[in-house]
Amino acid sequence: MSEPVPRWSLVTSAGPYALLAFLAVITVPIKHKIGESPAPDLIVCGLLAAWMLGMLTLRPAWRSNAPVMAVFVAGVVLCSLFLVISSPWFGFLSPVGYLYALRLLHWPWQLLGVAGVAVAAGTAQASGVDKNTAFGVLIYLAVLAANVLPMCGYAAFARRAARKEEEREHALGEAREANRRLAASLAENAALHEQLLTQARDAGVREERQRMAREIHDTLAQGLTGIISQLRAADTADLVACRKHVAAADKLARESLTEARRSVHALRPEPLRAARLSEALAGVAQRWSTLHEIPVRVTTTGAARPIRPEAEAALLRIAQEALANVAQHARAGRVGLTLSYLEQEAALDIRDDGDGFDPARIEDPRPDRGGFGLIAMRQRVTELSGTLQVESEPGLGTGISARVPLELAEVCA
Repeated sequence: MSEPVPRWSLVTSAGPYALLAFLAVITVPIKHKIGESPAPDLIVCGLLAAWMLGMLTLRPAWRSNAPVMAVFVAGVVLCSLFLVISSPWFGFLSPVGYLYALRLLHWPWQLLGVAGVAVAAGTAQASGVDKNTAFGVLIYLAVLAANVLPMCGYAAFARRAARKEEEREHALGEAREANRRLAASLAENAALHEQLLTQARDAGVREERQRMAREIHDTLAQGLTGIISQLRAADTADLVACRKHVAAADKLARESLTEARRSVHALRPEPLRAARLSEALAGVAQRWSTLHEIPVRVTTTGAARPIRPEAEAALLRIAQEALANVAQHARAGRVGLTLSYLEQEAALDIRDDGDGFDPARIEDPRPDRGGFGLIAMRQRVTELSGTLQVESEPGLGTGISARVPLELAEVCA
């Protein structure tokens, strides 16, 4: 990366020419007074002015070119040395040399430029010293040292201050960039947070819709199916049997209404309010067997243990849905329901000896290919990180097995 071009004010641009012109003007009478020709001094002054004009003033882009500026400052120092040796009052031109050395040269070449200007200044100050004697030479060297050392020290101090300023500007630039990136990150995080909130709301809505769909299917749909079956049976029965079927339909309607209200409010199913899961399953199976006149055998194996309410509700709903499917489709002669407490799982198995079916067709998610019952069962078990297996063949009955991991199903101590 190229260095930026140094900027010059009107004083620093025109001041050297004005000072050089003033010293050239006063040189003429002084030289005539002491009987010397001012021509050499004026020629060097003209050369120096042309040097500054051609190398610096008219070429501002060259100010950032280190080698060119090193040559320029060297030319200024040489002209100054000639002038102070010829006419000591040209030592007043030293500030111009220091200005150029400090502003145009890069470190560590600044030290050489400043030292050269200081030698010219010291030479002007020691013009009256007799340099033909050893003492005079020592005095001259002391004057040079008194100029070179402080000015080089000042150049080093100025360099250190400039470095600190550069570091401060760099740190501020990094801080501004970090703040910009932080602001961009905060804006991006806010957008992502809003997106996550939107996705969470959408997921919550979908989950609640799925829950309501399952609950409606497991309560209203099953109840209405049973009511329709009882009313159809009442149409072809005698008066006593008709009243029995109507009473059963009325009871189903009341139970379905109660379960629907509990589902809307996400409450535990009625059979689980005051009974354990095994007892609730036995009660559901008994009522279903009485209603449909199909014998059901309920078995519990393993050491019973309390499980989470959502796991109990899921297994109970699966049992209700499986029994409803048997009543509606299977034309079974008997049903077996087994609740097993295994080492790492709680398992519910429902088997019947009915007509059976093709599971691939029934579980097809397209509306014209299958039903919602098995899909709802699988969703309930999947939400608990469990599994659902369906085994069936036409004419060979059906077996449904729902398993829930006990580490997710057990109630925390």
